[in-house]
Amino acid sequence: MGKGNRNFQNAKRGRGRTNNTRTDKFANSLDDYLSRMNLKEKKSEPESSSEEETCSENESNDEEIDIPFPVAMWDLNHCDPKRCSGRKLAKLDLITELRLGQRFSGLCLSPVGVNCVSPSDRDVVAAHGASVIDCSWARIEETPFNKMKSSHPRLLPYLVAANPVNYGKPSKLNCVEALAAAFYITGFKDIAKHYLSRFGWGPTFIEINKELLEAYSSCKDSREVIEKQNEFLDKSRKERESERDEIDLPPSYSDYEDDETDEEEN
Repeated sequence: MGKGNRNFQNAKRGRGRTNNTRTDKFANSLDDYLSRMNLKEKKSEPESSSEEETCSENESNDEEIDIPFPVAMWDLNHCDPKRCSGRKLAKLDLITELRLGQRFSGLCLSPVGVNCVSPSDRDVVAAHGASVIDCSWARIEETPFNKMKSSHPRLLPYLVAANPVNYGKPSKLNCVEALAAAFYITGFKDIAKHYLSRFGWGPTFIEINKELLEAYSSCKDSREVIEKQNEFLDKSRKERESERDEIDLPPSYSDYEDDETDEEEN
C-alpha cells in the first residue's frame, strides 16, 4: 500500500471516473486505432468488487512506494459504487475525497479545463498534487463545477480506456486511469504504474496507450501535446483511408488475353 496522501489522512470512501473532453471529433479514428492495438477482438473480464479479490490483489502488490504529494477527488455520486475505481483507491488510502466547496491547489482533471496536462505541469503536481472530478457525462449540465475549484484545471489528451466498463473506448477513462495518465505524462511513471497495479486490468491501460503516453510525456508543453495527439489521429485516419483504397480486384480480361498470347508464341 502506498504511503502517500499524508496531508489527507482522514480519507473517505469515494468513487471516480475520468473527465475527458474536446476529443469527440476524433472518434471516427477509433476503428483504426483499435485495429493497430489489436483491441477489437480482445475482451476484458469484468472486475469483481468483492473483499476477497481486494485482499488478494493487495497481497500480490504489497510493494511500498512513496507518494510525495496529495491525490484527491470530488465525488458527485453519479457512478455505480461496485465498479468504481475511486472507491477502491480510497479504501487503499491512495486518494482522498474532497467536499463540494473545498478548493484544491494542485492540478485537477476537469471538463472545464482549457489546456491539456503536459510535462510542464510536473512542478505543480510535485508541490500540490493531483485531483479528479467524478461526474457522469450524462449529467454534465447539473454538475456544480463552480463548487470544485482548482488552481490548475486540465484536460487529458486522446487516450483509450482499458477498464472493464468502457474497454477500447476513447476518452472514457475512469478515475484511476485518468490519474495514472496525468502521473505518466508529468513524469511520475512509477506512481502511475503503482496506482494501476491495484487493479487486475490496470497494467493493460499503459500497454494499449504506450505509444501515446510516451509521445505526450516527451513534449514540452500543452501545445506540443495537442500537436502529438493530432499527428497520431491524422496518421491513423490516413492509414484507414489507404487500406480502403487497397482493394484486391480479380484479373481483367486483358490479363487472360496476354496469358493466352504468350502460350501461343511458346
